Order: sequence, then structure tokens, then C-alpha cells
Amino acid sequence: RTQDGLCRRVKIETHPNQLMMMHCYGVWLTALFALISGADAFYLPGVNPQSFSEGDPVKLKVNKMTSRKTLLPIDYYGLPFCQPAGGPKMDNENLGEFLGGDRIESSPYLLKMKTDMYCQQLCISNLGNDEQRGIAPNKVIKAVRREYHNNWIVDNLSAASIVEDDETITTRYWQGFPVGFISEDNRKAYVHNHVNIELMYHPVENEANKFRVVRFTVEPFSIKHDFDSIKEDGDAVNLDGDVPKAEQWATISNPIQSCNKDIPLTQREHTNYDMVIADGREPQEASGRVLFTYDVKWIENKELKWASRWDIYLSMDNAIPPRVHWLSIANSIVIVCVLSAMIITILLKSLRQDLAR
Repeated sequence: RTQDGLCRRVKIETHPNQLMMMHCYGVWLTALFALISGADAFYLPGVNPQSFSEGDPVKLKVNKMTSRKTLLPIDYYGLPFCQPAGGPKMDNENLGEFLGGDRIESSPYLLKMKTDMYCQQLCISNLGNDEQRGIAPNKVIKAVRREYHNNWIVDNLSAASIVEDDETITTRYWQGFPVGFISEDNRKAYVHNHVNIELMYHPVENEANKFRVVRFTVEPFSIKHDFDSIKEDGDAVNLDGDVPKAEQWATISNPIQSCNKDIPLTQREHTNYDMVIADGREPQEASGRVLFTYDVKWIENKELKWASRWDIYLSMDNAIPPRVHWLSIANSIVIVCVLSAMIITILLKSLRQDLAR
């Protein structure tokens, strides 16, 4: 406004060099802020690929257990499962895991790139009392009856589960794998004390003799091992540096083919469904002293790239029909429309009051 009371519009022009200087200052300030405040920052999972040489240790981590029947998660080591020496340690790798309430911890499982293992003994654990009238069931039996699932992680990949019966083999890419199952015959709870850990790897194209994990599946089994202890129950798995150490915990008197030490490793087969249901075999009840074992199987997959390894998890292998996604989108649109209508109504009411004044 000038002295004579007239209003004039003033056009302000900025020279391109000034814009460039302002942009540079902004970049430098952003970089300085990142250096000061982001020294201990987390990285996003999947952004930085991790390559392994043959024989390199590959961490298997455990997360909190979730249930289909209740929304209450429980800590993995809240049950009497095998623990690493010195106790489990928290192993969150990014801010999203921390804010999401995940309890990701170390585990005693020994994995080495491209190194198969057959019936590796993990530990002997006493799960507690059997189900009896008048006696409270142990924690494992409660977890099995409430349908809790294990959620394991390898190289930021969640474990898919393989479920096998007499007729079908089903792979699920969500909800991990169950702690155990309830028998349809006697309604007793049985624990999965053996797992087949199957990992697929892909050779790195621009690095010689380097490999990356592209798929992680677990097939659980319940196998009653008759054994004579070599070490005490509840002992933690020893470490070789930061890596779990392979140890012998017991002598199995009724070994299945994959656990038979008399068969050379070159002639052994990995644990399969036929071995578990063979004549004379029984599942392991979720009580008493239990020997935990596992197999590790590495498979090369040249077709699956590291950048595409999450695709099947995001689609859940087409397990959920597309109409469910459309229903979710329609539900979101309705909510947005209702909220928008409420906000518009409030604004119009305020505007009318202002105009009336």
C-alpha cells in the first residue's frame, strides 16, 4: 500500500543462481542433520542384500509366537524351548520391527551356506507334566491347544510352512508353522520336535562364489525319539564365537533313516513324511523329556532373483481370493467418503455462521 492509499501488486523475481544456492543450502542442511541424528539409524529390510560364501554362517532368528484363537502373542522363550549359550539376545534390525512390537531374538540353530545337515541334535528339554485330570497342563500343551505358531526369520525372510498328509502337500506363506497339533484319535497334544529347514539360494551375478537366500520354508514333524542322554536336560547350546556349535546330546535307540549314524552322510536322505509315519513310529507328546532335532537342506534356484523373493509372500501364493482385496478397497473408500462428508458439513456450518455475522 502506497502513501496515497492505493494498493499495488509487486512482482518479485528470483534469479536462477539464487535458486541454485538455496537448493544447495537445503541439501547441505539435510545431510548435516542426517549425520548428526542418524548415526545409529536402522536400515530397511531388503534394501541391502547380504551375500554369503559357501560355509558362512546364516542366522536363524525367532520372533514372538502368534495364535489363530487369540490376539495375545507370547515370547518364544516363554516356552521351554532350546536356548543359545548365555541366553537369547534381542536382534531387531530395523525401526519397523521395533515399532511393530516384534520380539526378534537369537536362536541355537546352526545354518551354514550350502551345507546340508541330517538330524542335527539341538537340545533335550523337559516340557512339564502330561495332561491329567486335576493337574494344570504345561505351557506347551496350552500353546498347542490355542493354536500358536512359530515365526522364524532368515535373512529378513519369514518362514513359510509345509504341511503334508497322506494325500496333499501344502505350502503356506503366512502365519509361520504350528507349535504342535491335536490328535483326532485321542485328542492329545503333540509337539513338533523336529523341523526340516529348507533354504533356496541364488548365485550372485557380479560376485564370484557368493550366494543370496531367496526362499525359506520349514516343514515340522513330531517324532518320538527313544534316547539315552549324554548331556544334562536344559543345558544351553554352546557357541563357537557368535555361531551355535553342533553337539551330540543323546544316543537315539530307535533312529529314523535320517538320524541313523550307521548310514554314511552321502547315502542318507532328509527326514520325510514316510519316515515319520512308518510302522512302529509314534509322534512326540507335548510333555516330559523331549529331544529336539532338525535337518537343513539347501537348494539352488537360478530362476528366482533376490529382488523378487518377496513377491510370493505379498501375494500369499494366491491363497486369498482377489475379491477379498476388492472388499478391503471398497471398505476404505466408504470410510474416506464418510469422513470427508463429516468434515465438509462442519466447514459449511462454520462458513454459514461467519457469513451470518
